[in-house]
Amino acid sequence: MTDSRSRALETVSAGLAGAVLGGLTGRLVGWRSAGVAIGAANGLIGGWRQIYRWRDLRGSLAFGVDSTWALATTSAGLASHLVAALATISGRPARYSEALSQRHNRHVYSGGFRPRKGFVVTLGNVVSGAGDLTQDRSVTLVTDHEQIHINQARALGPLYPVVYGGSMAVGTVVAVAVALANTFNRRRKKAPAPTLFALIDTYAYYCNPCEWWAYSRDGNWPPPGKLSGRGWTRPIVRPLQER
Repeated sequence: MTDSRSRALETVSAGLAGAVLGGLTGRLVGWRSAGVAIGAANGLIGGWRQIYRWRDLRGSLAFGVDSTWALATTSAGLASHLVAALATISGRPARYSEALSQRHNRHVYSGGFRPRKGFVVTLGNVVSGAGDLTQDRSVTLVTDHEQIHINQARALGPLYPVVYGGSMAVGTVVAVAVALANTFNRRRKKAPAPTLFALIDTYAYYCNPCEWWAYSRDGNWPPPGKLSGRGWTRPIVRPLQER
């Protein structure tokens, strides 16, 4: 079978399987049509780009989870694909990395969706804004950090946005409370204090358990942007490079 026919067969097969699995999942919550559409779209895109490693149990499991338990985060990943497509149409190619995507159970873009400059974003099984992937550091950021977020999304499924967003909300409240306390103390002691933005960045983002885990796996805890001595001081797990 030629490569083009093999790719076409994989695309159709993954699209149909995704539609069935997504439809069954969506039916449980009364959104059968949405489940069919999301599952089919993920299957078609993933099949055409051949991201799933079917001969490996982990690859088949990744597809199954993306089409069922993690359907909500998979839908977010489709939004990243849309942003990448629109960027390409507008003349700013998102630059899809086949080397880091094909048979790796994920999609990786050098550009595309990137709401914060200097930060890579992972939604569902899609990594966006990875930067210059000719640099070793950019590659390990994908394999050792962003892949952790993909794993978290698959493991937690619909709970992942709740855990991540809830942790950010709690962290923001803590940051505001610390800022108010610092303001009171500064009036008394005139001591310098971190900005509110820096406090929110530390408590809501860096100290988010999902990020703490990913930065630790990446061997980058504490990260440079985190305020020293605040929040978690030690990595939660050993870096992947030490395993």
